[in-house]
Amino acid sequence: MNLTLLEAELRRDEGVRDRPYLDTAKKPKRTVGVGHNMDASPLPASWTFPLSPSQIQQLLDKDIADTFHQLDVNLPWWRALDDVRQRVVANMCFNLGIAKLLGFKKALAATKSGAYAMASAEMKDSDWYGQVGDRAVRLCRAMETGVMPT
Repeated sequence: MNLTLLEAELRRDEGVRDRPYLDTAKKPKRTVGVGHNMDASPLPASWTFPLSPSQIQQLLDKDIADTFHQLDVNLPWWRALDDVRQRVVANMCFNLGIAKLLGFKKALAATKSGAYAMASAEMKDSDWYGQVGDRAVRLCRAMETGVMPT
């Protein structure tokens, strides 16, 4: 997978913040960096705000590694997907967490079997699609076509 592209897509989709902000999707959580949930994974005690670009990158690297690990454990077939669809699955897992991603049973089954138009349709038929705006539109199109829109 092209990790550079995934990082750029996550920075675009999550935004980059050097100070904490409250993400109030459904359950408020304190977030910093590139969508890093400080409640689930606290920062080192010695870190202060604003975070440096290096600290933000360290968090992103760890969060991506954690995302890949969760995908490898729960959906080991994801590594056999082409580059674009791997990035779609990783982006969704980064955004939702593995537990919520696993709730996309029909979309994941369709993805695994190569029925990408069906997977995209199932992704669109979710609360997530209405909550994340352009991100969902891009990821659904990429799932269906194998080309990540800019």
